[in-house]
Amino acid sequence: MIKARGLARRFSARGRTVDAVRGVDIDVADGELVGFLGPNGAGKTTTLRMLTTLLRPTAGEASVGGCDLLADPVGVRRNIGYVAQGGGTGPGFTVAEEIELQGRLYGMSVPAVRARIAELAERLDLAGMEKRYAATLSGGQRRRLDVALGLVHTPRLVFLDEPTTGLDPQSRANLWEHIRALRAEHGVTVFLTTHYLDEADSLCDRILVIDNGEIVAEGSPDSLKERVSGDAASIVVPAGSVGAAAEIAGRLPGAHDVSTVDTTVRFRVPRGDTAMPELLRALDSEGITMTAMQVHRPTLDDVFLTLTGRTLRDAERKEPADVA
Repeated sequence: MIKARGLARRFSARGRTVDAVRGVDIDVADGELVGFLGPNGAGKTTTLRMLTTLLRPTAGEASVGGCDLLADPVGVRRNIGYVAQGGGTGPGFTVAEEIELQGRLYGMSVPAVRARIAELAERLDLAGMEKRYAATLSGGQRRRLDVALGLVHTPRLVFLDEPTTGLDPQSRANLWEHIRALRAEHGVTVFLTTHYLDEADSLCDRILVIDNGEIVAEGSPDSLKERVSGDAASIVVPAGSVGAAAEIAGRLPGAHDVSTVDTTVRFRVPRGDTAMPELLRALDSEGITMTAMQVHRPTLDDVFLTLTGRTLRDAERKEPADVA
């Protein structure tokens, strides 16, 4: 559904050149739900804008939805849906008017687009809201309307750019279910950018991680987390026992990265759930009381920190604006 090779974008302004995307290769199969992760400024939005024909690549080639990105951009647009981060609704239009206008822009007949309005309203929990103005909708309802606009022409591939940014937890969870249904019930391929780690972990079959304009990792959420060496564990002991507790923790099978902060001992072990009972017995035999403990399975943020030395939530720099 997407095949990109060496896709790159360079921006130049006031004598300064920035390589926002540095020759990325991307493969997305028909029916996949793929997440595209990276901190602000990593190149996510620039890549998405290129794949959706909104920005011409400086170098590279791609096929999107079966059409050549450079030779047939109109064909690409016919086969994809795009839900931008900022949304695309106007406050002075009703839900039905918004969807009808989008459908007519794609050349749909009035009867066809009105049938599509009913179908999408039912599917995206907008039924009964067709005559409401977009300005009166809640954040979650407006975002579902944005998705409806991206689906009105029945695309085989839909791009979702930060679809749940700014939504409350209940609205996010609701939209997640609709995104899952796109693939599971309607066979739509989904390419999703997000900076919410739980979102990518919950929704995506496969994840691409971009940093400094380059793909630095890809795989399923579980396979990526396996790159992090072990579970993160910590225990709290009395102040006078910290050194001894750290030494005992370091003797656990596979234990590494042992450190102490005040009365807390931190370390990594292959399996925290089986290591903790063994550690508790060893501490007890030495007369050391453990007052608290925590075990954390590796997260996608741990993966990114391991790969790049910073977290996915890092926002040190912003992507450059298109000055071409």
